[in-house]
Amino acid sequence: MGLFDKMKNNEKGQDFFVIAGLGNPGPKYEGSKHNIGFDVLDRLAKKYNIKIDKFKHKALIGDGMIQGKRVLLVKPQTFMNLSGESIREIVNFYKIAQDHFVVIYDDTSLPVSGVRIREKGSHGGHNGIRNIIAQMGTDEFWRIKVGIGEKPNGWDLADYVLARFDKDDLPMIEQGADKAMQAAELILSHGIMDAMNRINQKPKAPQKVSIQKTAEAKQEKEPQGEVEK
Repeated sequence: MGLFDKMKNNEKGQDFFVIAGLGNPGPKYEGSKHNIGFDVLDRLAKKYNIKIDKFKHKALIGDGMIQGKRVLLVKPQTFMNLSGESIREIVNFYKIAQDHFVVIYDDTSLPVSGVRIREKGSHGGHNGIRNIIAQMGTDEFWRIKVGIGEKPNGWDLADYVLARFDKDDLPMIEQGADKAMQAAELILSHGIMDAMNRINQKPKAPQKVSIQKTAEAKQEKEPQGEVEK
């Protein structure tokens, strides 16, 4: 039985949400690809004037209101591979329901700026999620995945995720972080299904216009006959 199953009959955590962003603590890891979960959480905190400055349950936490919902923002300080230790303590202490818990983290299977919401799933090779699943005893929790791009050939995965973004990628990662923040807001304001429908929607491909139609349209716009000088 997973930890969420044990919480079903306890209403203690029903009145607020926990949003956890994953990363590694300390200046050494600031701005790294693996810390995008921390970065998104910092954006939410700044926008809604929430101070993430209390140390409890092996995490920095801050509580406030987002989209009319009481929210606890969580940045585990256990280092990425042990994120589940902190998460488990918090979910256990506050009796958080499964549908009131969201994790934000980096994903190498998505392009830079790509964002996806998932209700459940495997760890996909992400050690932070792997540890949360192991600690919680379930893979059924909501996730906001933020794309950091695929590992280049010849790179070690650990080296890649701990590296900082290239300057050329910064505008795109800013866009992705903003979209992830929007995803969290939509989950709180409209629910998981509506948020997934909006965020996970693929951009529409540009319509193809035939050469013949383009020529006809151009001909219609051109004046007929000679133009008076």
